[in-house]
Amino acid sequence: MPDLDAVAEFRIYPKTWGAEYVAAGEVRFRLWAPGQKTVALRLNGEDTEMSRSDDGWFELLATGVTPGAEYSYVLADGMVVPDPASRGQRKDVNGPSLVIDPTSYDWRHPDWKGRPWEETVVYELHVGTFTEQGTFRAAIDKLPHLAELGITMIEVMPVAHFGGNRGWGYDGVLLYAPHAAYGAPEDFKAFIDAAHGHGLSVVLDIVLNHFGPEGNYLPLLAPDFFHKEKMTPWGAAIAYDVEPVRRYIAECALYWLEEFHLDGLRFDAIDQIEDISEKHVLVEIAERIRAEITDRPIHLTTEDSRNVIFLHPRNEDGSAPLFTGEWNDDFHNAVHVFATGETHAYYKEFAEDPEKLVARVLTEGFAYQGEVSPQTGRKRGVKSIDQPPVAFVDFIQNHDQVGNRAQGERLIELAGADKVKVLLVALLLSPHIPLLFMGEEYGETNPFLFFTDFHGDLAKAVREGRRKEFEGHAGHEGETVPDPNARKSFDISKLDWGKMKSAQGRDWLDFTKSLLKLRQKIIVPLLGSAGGRSGRIVKTDKGFVAVSWQFPGGKFSMAVNIGDKTQGVPDMPGKGIFAYPKKDHPENVTELPPNSALACFEATGAAR
Repeated sequence: MPDLDAVAEFRIYPKTWGAEYVAAGEVRFRLWAPGQKTVALRLNGEDTEMSRSDDGWFELLATGVTPGAEYSYVLADGMVVPDPASRGQRKDVNGPSLVIDPTSYDWRHPDWKGRPWEETVVYELHVGTFTEQGTFRAAIDKLPHLAELGITMIEVMPVAHFGGNRGWGYDGVLLYAPHAAYGAPEDFKAFIDAAHGHGLSVVLDIVLNHFGPEGNYLPLLAPDFFHKEKMTPWGAAIAYDVEPVRRYIAECALYWLEEFHLDGLRFDAIDQIEDISEKHVLVEIAERIRAEITDRPIHLTTEDSRNVIFLHPRNEDGSAPLFTGEWNDDFHNAVHVFATGETHAYYKEFAEDPEKLVARVLTEGFAYQGEVSPQTGRKRGVKSIDQPPVAFVDFIQNHDQVGNRAQGERLIELAGADKVKVLLVALLLSPHIPLLFMGEEYGETNPFLFFTDFHGDLAKAVREGRRKEFEGHAGHEGETVPDPNARKSFDISKLDWGKMKSAQGRDWLDFTKSLLKLRQKIIVPLLGSAGGRSGRIVKTDKGFVAVSWQFPGGKFSMAVNIGDKTQGVPDMPGKGIFAYPKKDHPENVTELPPNSALACFEATGAAR
């Protein structure tokens, strides 16, 4: 039991859901369950009836509660369920929850002040496949590698507890509890703490648009948690306009940032977060985060297929009052078609003149800014030219774009190493914020498949749904789609760190490291004052793109050629500072053969 003299050390958050210490040994349990007439707390094997308010809140104050104590809620019919706001689970999503002491972890770097957004280089990883062990603790051993490489921010795919041991994390049901298969809450804190010690920020991908299919007892506890008449691709829509629901969602985001000392959050598929409230729940979340966490920079990014900018305004000083940046799928999709020629499904939108679309994305932000989508027949996007370059997070690969292919192929398998290296130049030297997917830095070729750990009818439904999804796709007939529930689908998705020791792996690492070093030296100093309307298209041709940007601190330009013919270097501002594959004397490059790139720079004003 915690020392009574240490009561003041407990951080008491203004939360309304879950089990929280209010004093040493005293825990308040609160559950919103208007669908139940009675609920009992089962704590360490003993049941105690909870008091119920007229609006469906159940509450009980228990004394003598030790950290790690197991508890569950017992419904009137005898059914036993975990806490929807559990801070930790002993094992799976259907078992008992754990009382977590928020002061149990002794932070080694409590004074970490974060890093500015403009120097961000994101590294997206999945805890379960990042190492052979697949745990938070095992991932700590790889942090020196990332820091030395030039990464500044780790983005962790969702860790909120989901059904089974294996999964991407986007089917979480206990949104406050780190997935037990990865480790205890203290283990996740240790990973974040260690990252801070290496100068690395850590952000977490969170899913607030739906709950997974296994272990979600909220429809039973609180039917009004969901709008039955509104649907998302994953089921009934969450009722964000209902006050207890809104608190659950908003406080979830704050909880992860405060409790785990995270540096930011990535909000998944926010286009599926429909809220009829006067103030959208996402705006409320961002405003609360900005108001309540002021001791370090917090970086908030969104994924939104609509190509909108209303959540990403900028103050006069360039700071973000709401969300910091937007995952830019347009960049990936345009580059993918540019490099592979694939035009099925959503790539259809980028089939015509992909070079011009790549150039537009690099210089203006989005490819679609109100034009009609060939895929849907509807207008998509808004003008983005006035957004600063750092409002866009770009990538040539990520978990979605690799894993949502039937065979999980990485881009290196589809376009070849030579083209991918050229694209890596465009990604890492662009003034947009770059994101690398784990293993990309050393040319990983292992696939990243879609994998789950469901059983019975649910496993069958996922398996059949996955096969149906790829019916008619060339080379991806239903019977060839790997079974998501097969252990093999998970195992072959793990990184092969041994590849780094090969000649090819070392070459890739050196190449990536050289680009990131150049980025920090030349590009990053330009970004703090970079505003909108800074880019222009110099030239496009089949397989060729040349673009430039003018910032207060200098002029930067870049040309990439993945076409079949040699291109003359167009009139671009600046002097050559980097060329691939030619390394010596980039200032003298006048022609770009197939699979080559050139970057030029000229300092202006005070930057000279």
